[in-house]
Amino acid sequence: RPSPSAGRPATATTMKIVTAAQMQSLDHRTIHEAGVPGTTLMERAGSGVAAVIEQQFGPLRDKTVTILCGKGNNGGDGFVAARLLHKRRGHVRVVMMAPLADLSPDAATMYRQFVRAAGKTAVKPFSSSVHTLLAGSDLVVDALLGTGLSAPIAGRYAEAIDAINRAQRPTVAIDIPSGIHADSGAVLGHAIHANITITFGLPKLGLFQQQGIDHAGRIEVVDIGIPDAYVDALDVRTTLLTESVVRATLPTRRLSSHKGTFGHAGIVAGSVGKSGAAAMAAKAALRVGTGLVTVAVPAGVNDVLEAKLLEAMTVPMPDTKARTFARAGLDRLQAFIAARTAVAIGPGLSTHPETVELVQTLVRQLDRPAVLDADALNALAGRAALLTECKVPPILTPHPGEMARLETDATAQSINADRLGTATRFARERGVFLVLKGARSIIASPDGRAAICPTGNPGMATAGTGDVLTGMTVGLLAQGLAPWEAACAATYLHGLAGDLAAAVVGQAGLIAGDVIEQIPHALTTIGSA
Repeated sequence: RPSPSAGRPATATTMKIVTAAQMQSLDHRTIHEAGVPGTTLMERAGSGVAAVIEQQFGPLRDKTVTILCGKGNNGGDGFVAARLLHKRRGHVRVVMMAPLADLSPDAATMYRQFVRAAGKTAVKPFSSSVHTLLAGSDLVVDALLGTGLSAPIAGRYAEAIDAINRAQRPTVAIDIPSGIHADSGAVLGHAIHANITITFGLPKLGLFQQQGIDHAGRIEVVDIGIPDAYVDALDVRTTLLTESVVRATLPTRRLSSHKGTFGHAGIVAGSVGKSGAAAMAAKAALRVGTGLVTVAVPAGVNDVLEAKLLEAMTVPMPDTKARTFARAGLDRLQAFIAARTAVAIGPGLSTHPETVELVQTLVRQLDRPAVLDADALNALAGRAALLTECKVPPILTPHPGEMARLETDATAQSINADRLGTATRFARERGVFLVLKGARSIIASPDGRAAICPTGNPGMATAGTGDVLTGMTVGLLAQGLAPWEAACAATYLHGLAGDLAAAVVGQAGLIAGDVIEQIPHALTTIGSA
């Protein structure tokens, strides 16, 4: 996941995610207004690349590193990194994609500095022999093309990208994997598959969208000295969630605290065959620090749920013959919700007609912090306008399929094609907070803000992990976090718990219960009280 420690100082300030044009503007202001030469920015970038490589791959002494440099400033960053890795006793070879006369002025300067340090024999022109060089490398660095790319790649650059990918050596991309559109994340014909992407100044939007997610690998952000005032002046509403920001939002656990201090979460969940969803949500709420958790459950499922839960309480509610929530339980459910600090509705409810009608009525009357997920969202399919009747804006946590059912004429594919646009538009139009789950989950606010979560892994694509997120979110709401902070913190910690679980059991065999068990470790990892 992206590492804020390698970027701007690890404070509780947010880290903006920028487009290529916005980053170009920041570079231009830094050079022409702050008076920082372009070669100085390039030196800082290359130095950051060398530092991250050594941090991630260990001492480079006697290791063979092949760096492919394009003719622009991305190539210039590569020349700087090459010189510094050579200084660290690495066996560095640079493959040039263009003759010296075609290099940008700053890149040409850095090329000459590298040659003075390593000699001309360390520089190779691009040719068919590149396959041999790559095959004999311990590490490959992609300094071919930067964030300005907008047209499909062809010719020798396409050949170079394909050769790097075929070599299957550990690969580091400078600023962005060559061939990935810096804004959309789309592959422009050919694109590098990187293990690590070292990006400069601020993270680029394309690293967190579409194919950019798969091609970027781990993302490291390197500070190159863009003045904070210039960054603050950018009108950017999308940020990257960082550990420091999440840590700052979590409640303090004072010595005088008691269970009432940390709220009472209510969860309306479960039906026959789906009591596990209710149990996982309840356990997750407790693991994230909630003082009390009570689950309202159809009476016919209550005994089964009680057997699964030790620390959470249950309240049996009137049920249908199918053992789902019945319309007759409306008054009791309203009283249940009124007695809780925050409430979650949805895990394992079923789509029984009576239950759907009941959920629609409850949603209209929500007057406290709430999370709507799973079958509560399905109950709103085609009825999303009901959300505007909520007295307190709820948090919705749909996966792309559920999101498509909430939208008009949408499919999971169309949602994934524009995840950020979909999330921000829906949150603003419906007046809700939205967590659009998936690779690099997106949190959106009614005021137009959005955040992208860098934690999580493919092992979490398994049944029940969404119920865990629901429980964590309502648990943080019950502890007094505002909806935006609760949605962001729960999403980040959920992904981090999944990453910690995957480190123990691997991704393929990971189950939702593993994520629950790692929630306390996620909290201690970020240094919460």
